[in-house]
Amino acid sequence: MTTVEKPGSAARAVERLRNSMINGELAPGTRLSEASLTGPLEVSRNTLREAFSTLIEEGLLVRQPHRGVFVATLSSAQIADIYRVRVLLECSALQQAPVDPPRAEGMRAAIDEAQRGVAAGDWRAVGTANMHFHEQIVALAGSPRLDAWMRQLTAELRLAFVAAPDVGALHRPFVPMNEEITTIYEGGEAGRAAEVLRTYLLTSERIVLGHLP
Repeated sequence: MTTVEKPGSAARAVERLRNSMINGELAPGTRLSEASLTGPLEVSRNTLREAFSTLIEEGLLVRQPHRGVFVATLSSAQIADIYRVRVLLECSALQQAPVDPPRAEGMRAAIDEAQRGVAAGDWRAVGTANMHFHEQIVALAGSPRLDAWMRQLTAELRLAFVAAPDVGALHRPFVPMNEEITTIYEGGEAGRAAEVLRTYLLTSERIVLGHLP
């Protein structure tokens, strides 16, 4: 049976696979089977291979000769590099954002999402909410290009989160930190919020690297 595809099917497949990584549904080292994905993603094998190629270029997947395509496993050097980019991207977006509390609504929504996850003991959901929080910080810049870059970074970093042996210990400290940063920004001190965020990210880097198996 021939799969009927809509225009942009490859881009949608890329986004759905990337979201699965951000949400912690695809762990590092997972082999991606073409046969099992074409149906759920509603794409042909050729289109799926195109999506794989895009995600391989982004560093989210790796192709192993004679074995197939796998979700990437990040090295400590790769994680450190992601954090260098995050410090530049997130701190600049927050520091330069107009002091406008309504613009923090997305950040507040992510905090609420994380708190619901904590209450339910669902640490994967807390990790997803944390990724959403940082995406909302970058969204303050109002740049679709920066938003796209941040989506790629959060997907890569989530691969490191999923690999951690104790995800609760990994995510728990950052829920109140997200609240603190948002409150400072809403109070009209974007520059100070950016400085707190810088310290936060450096702390996060140490914790993530310390939780590598």
